[in-house]
Amino acid sequence: MAKFIITGGQPLYGSVRLGGAKNASFKLMLASLLMQSESRLLNFSRISEVNLVAQAISALGGTITRRGERTLFINPQTLKTFSLPQKFGAASRSAPMFLPVLLHRFGRAEVPLPGGDQLGQRSIAWHLEALAQMGAHISQSGTTLKAVTAGLHGTTYRFPKNSHTGTETVIMAAVLAHGQTLIQNAAQEPEVDDLINFLNHAGARIRRLVSRQIAIEGVARLAGTIHQIMPDRNEAVSYACAALITRGDIIVENAQSQHLEAFLAKLNDIGAGFELGSFGIRFYYHQPLQACTVVTAPHPGFMTDWQPLWAVLATQLQGTSVIHETVHVDRFQYLDHLIKMGAKVKPFSPKIAQPEKFYNFVYTQAGKHNPAARIYGPTRLKAGKFTCRDLRHGATLVLAALAARGTSILSQVDQIDRGYEEFDQRLGSLGANIQRQAT
Repeated sequence: MAKFIITGGQPLYGSVRLGGAKNASFKLMLASLLMQSESRLLNFSRISEVNLVAQAISALGGTITRRGERTLFINPQTLKTFSLPQKFGAASRSAPMFLPVLLHRFGRAEVPLPGGDQLGQRSIAWHLEALAQMGAHISQSGTTLKAVTAGLHGTTYRFPKNSHTGTETVIMAAVLAHGQTLIQNAAQEPEVDDLINFLNHAGARIRRLVSRQIAIEGVARLAGTIHQIMPDRNEAVSYACAALITRGDIIVENAQSQHLEAFLAKLNDIGAGFELGSFGIRFYYHQPLQACTVVTAPHPGFMTDWQPLWAVLATQLQGTSVIHETVHVDRFQYLDHLIKMGAKVKPFSPKIAQPEKFYNFVYTQAGKHNPAARIYGPTRLKAGKFTCRDLRHGATLVLAALAARGTSILSQVDQIDRGYEEFDQRLGSLGANIQRQAT
């Protein structure tokens, strides 16, 4: 365990280069286990989520080797067991995504139930339902999922709500299944396309169709390939918000504007400065920023992972901002800490004619959670002592501390390390007053 000590008030200047996307990296690692030979994956971030999945692959007998600065060589030929140890369930949500890989390799699989960030009801029931339609017989014994199959086959499966990891799980099951699979209401996130591109280069036959559909024709084998992982768009937004919150001017090298269109549109709305170039994207403060309304949505909408970061920025905007969360049922878990730092926030529940259709989560599970908040600004934040509850909560507190008056202490920053590479050192290189201390 470690903690960050952050003294706010320093504008950020300079440049930072993005590593590979967390939400693409570990899924590409799993997909490489479907191959008949070694794959080389480039542009990995040195984050704990990648390290955890690497350890899981090794525990299954796979050979994973680091070569060069950001390259992993993954050889699935040495896989020897279908049972993933329980310790890999609590720390990550990746465990169920091993199911299609192990079913293709061994005809059976045992994986722990997932942990990871707690964002309300994030059920894997749809993942399992789709696998069952494809010929997997799934049961639960305690905290272990068990699955067996005589061979997966194609199917047509429609996700009731948009599911990023669910879509990717079905894709990995379908590429080596017998016959054709059609995924309806499939996720459109760029990380899903990164997985599709990787698998197609290896010999898969995957096509995106209109109306959120993906068609997959199963093939007999996949060959190892070389693939460069897309840059992390969540990390890009984190640094962009940090620059604007501190009234700084930074370049995020290799940021891809096509991955950030909804975010850049909101920067236009508030009057923030940004510049696109072959270098990436420059983000800079040049005038007082105006409040606006943000409604999260699956891609190509405003990403739910950006919402907590935007909330911190909203405390510095002129006027009343509104944030309406439609993707996760309980994404405002950070608000109590932001309020303790002086933010003026009022959660509320908007009147929606057909909420069960409007929200991407199952609306009956919303319970007491208000899906929206008004944030009044600008407000001078004050420092405090807090414990990071999950990855985005931790990143949110870091951004708030950078803008706050005084010195903040954040504990359990290993949560941040799951998705950010050397966040403290990289912010420090931009001028932030931030130190890491062991506890």
